[in-house]
Amino acid sequence: MGGRGTWRIYLGAAPGVGKTYAMLNEGRRRAERGTDVVVGFAETHGRSRTAEQLGGLEVVPPRRTSHGGTWSAEMDVDAVLARRPEVALVDELAHANGPGCRNARRWEDIEELLQAGIDVVSTLNIQHLASLNDVVESITGVRHGETVPDAVVRRADQIELVDMTAEALRRRLAHGNVHAADQAGDAPPGYFRTGNLNALRELALLWVADRVDEGLARYRDQHGITEPWEARERIVVALSGGPEGDALIRRAARMGARAGRADLLAVRVVRSDGLAEGSPAATARQRALVESIDGTFHQVVGDDVAVALVEFARAVDATQLVLGSGRRAGRRRLSGGGVEAAVTREPSGFDVHIVAHEHAGDGRGAVRRSGSALSRRRRGAGWALAVAGPPLLTALLAGTGLQFGLVTDILFYLALTVGVALAGGLWPAVAAAVLGSLLANWFFTPPFHTLTIAGRDNAIALAIFIGVAAAVASVVDLAARRSRQAARSGAEAETLSMLATSVLRGEKALPALLERVRETFGVSSVALLERTGDGWRTLGSTGPEPCSDPDEADVRAAVAPERGGETVLALRGRVLPAADRRVLSAFASQAAAALEWRRLAEEAAGARRLAEGNRIRTALLAAVSHDLRTPLASIKAGVSSLRQTDVDWDPEDEAELLATIEESADKLDGLIGNLLDMSRLQTGAVSPLTQPVPVEQVVPPALQGVPAGRVEVDVPETLPPVLADPGLLERALANVVENAVRHSTGAVTLSACALRGGLPREEVEIRVADRGPGVPEAAREQIFAPFQRLGDSPRGDGVGLGLAVARGFTEAMGGTLQAEDTPGGGLTMVFTLPAGAAGDSASRDEGRRPL
Repeated sequence: MGGRGTWRIYLGAAPGVGKTYAMLNEGRRRAERGTDVVVGFAETHGRSRTAEQLGGLEVVPPRRTSHGGTWSAEMDVDAVLARRPEVALVDELAHANGPGCRNARRWEDIEELLQAGIDVVSTLNIQHLASLNDVVESITGVRHGETVPDAVVRRADQIELVDMTAEALRRRLAHGNVHAADQAGDAPPGYFRTGNLNALRELALLWVADRVDEGLARYRDQHGITEPWEARERIVVALSGGPEGDALIRRAARMGARAGRADLLAVRVVRSDGLAEGSPAATARQRALVESIDGTFHQVVGDDVAVALVEFARAVDATQLVLGSGRRAGRRRLSGGGVEAAVTREPSGFDVHIVAHEHAGDGRGAVRRSGSALSRRRRGAGWALAVAGPPLLTALLAGTGLQFGLVTDILFYLALTVGVALAGGLWPAVAAAVLGSLLANWFFTPPFHTLTIAGRDNAIALAIFIGVAAAVASVVDLAARRSRQAARSGAEAETLSMLATSVLRGEKALPALLERVRETFGVSSVALLERTGDGWRTLGSTGPEPCSDPDEADVRAAVAPERGGETVLALRGRVLPAADRRVLSAFASQAAAALEWRRLAEEAAGARRLAEGNRIRTALLAAVSHDLRTPLASIKAGVSSLRQTDVDWDPEDEAELLATIEESADKLDGLIGNLLDMSRLQTGAVSPLTQPVPVEQVVPPALQGVPAGRVEVDVPETLPPVLADPGLLERALANVVENAVRHSTGAVTLSACALRGGLPREEVEIRVADRGPGVPEAAREQIFAPFQRLGDSPRGDGVGLGLAVARGFTEAMGGTLQAEDTPGGGLTMVFTLPAGAAGDSASRDEGRRPL
């Protein structure tokens, strides 16, 4: 056996997806083909199907090590090297070896086997990759001490993903196929939540996809391939705000559907002055259409539409660009084509599709260039013509030898001046007129080659020429300015119309408004700032590096100053001309409306929460009233028995009756107290007394009515307190534990852990797991309804109120109570409450007794 061995890794997102099973199955397959395969180390974790795969494979006996009185099994590297198989199966790549082993990590053992020429098949979970260890901790709240460097894993010849959906893994967990029933508690509480598993699965898929991209890049580099490979279609459709956009979007969507998996991106280019062009209603409709077919809508700024489109398509790695055929067909044929022709002339690595539509050539431009009449390019062309035109015309008239006469020559110069005025406006035309008059005087007015004018008629003709040229240039310039103002006013009206009809919608109104401001005025960032007592507070922002203080802004606009307070829109990126301030003021007014809308939405949400709370409390009040009958009946029966004169009670019976009366009276007192507090809650007189409460202080009183030994408690000492009402939490826990004990065939487990990953604030999760028959997923919400028991069975005590009370109290404290499967069988009730600290504020009612 010579050279380095090959290495295959089976990568999974979480324990239980089948990595070890796949590794052993691969070993069996190779052994059946005649390959010499041994199992260097395999951990079955008590899974029967995994253990079955070991049958028929040679297993190298593990090496036993001791640390602190605890024995552990490790791979015997020397024994595997001495055996020298063709293939060694080695489980748990990131495992840390015990004391006395030659290498600290199992991946170092595997490196020795590879150096010896032995092929290795091993397994790894995504959470053990060093680069992702902190990411996994932020998701699950669990840090894994055993990690392996990414560079080591990248050296593997093959990395194969063992994938399984979160729902399938949770079913395996519930059936005991991941952990044995007595080992189910080994996993951290909440680790196998659906959200955690989906996030871990996404990490694994993305990491493997990156490795595939790296391999593809190496292959292309080795073979000198520079052209883009269309491994995934990404179609960009260019919109102009015209009516043809709907057809273009649908055409691009059909192209994407034929290509299989394809991304659809719609892009609209606006000028750098930011004023919207095209129909606002059409743009809003097309944005909604794109989003309805799972595409994305983008708006970019650029004066050259073709260049902006090409740059955007390159930036998103587009494979195809869809354009509509121009709507100014005749004029664009004379000018060398429109946007579509310019795009095709730009060098690119994607295909360009020009789609014909019913609006092509109808004479209405897809993009109205409101500022093109006196644009910088036009003025530059006018000055160039003013400087070069008169000399060229003079050379042409003088070189032909034709004698037209002074009046005809002046008419030629006048025509040239009018052309300069049309191209560049007033001042280039004046310059052309002056230069033309001097040349006409020098070359065509006697005495020739002097600036002296001999005839009165010639002097009058030159004077009239200069006057007419100046007048024509003024009229042309004024018309151009009026046209620009009209176009700008139309653009402003369209922008304001779009603002009024398409921005303020849904709960994202303020972010959408700020993004519209950024796109409309072509600035880099926009922030909405409000003055507070000690500075400025950001109410919303968009774009990179938004302002945190109005003094940092290039442009600022007051938002509804008549309402009091001080709120401003702060724009960064460029200084706006005065003409744009009117539109910006309209945006500022809409921002004030958006803030008011958000305030009203928050109040409405609060009212909904209040109504929901009142509904729950009303139901609870009606339900608790039924619990009054049991203690009242017990008290009445006990008192009636003691008052019987014809019965001679012995001391033990009398003591038992008195104890029953006392116990029932205590229950009745507690129920009446809760009823009074609930009625106060229902009328809004008080709120739950939320305060930082250590879980370990609430658990013992909640378990007072539970038989000893029926509940196993696992609450870490380092667990942060929860923000809750102590009485409400105690009652909720007691009801859930009582329900679990009633239905469980074994011990009930009460555990707690802190959740940190990716949450707005830290939360605490309390889990009560039983070993009962469980509840089907479709029926889990029904068990929280008042008067509901599993299957609506009349057996047992109570009226089916405990879980309804528990959920109502938990939600009143700002938490949640959900039901899920217990690994190995049964039902787990999960309380999720915000973590509290000593400085947390609490809602208090000094005269209220805690529930």
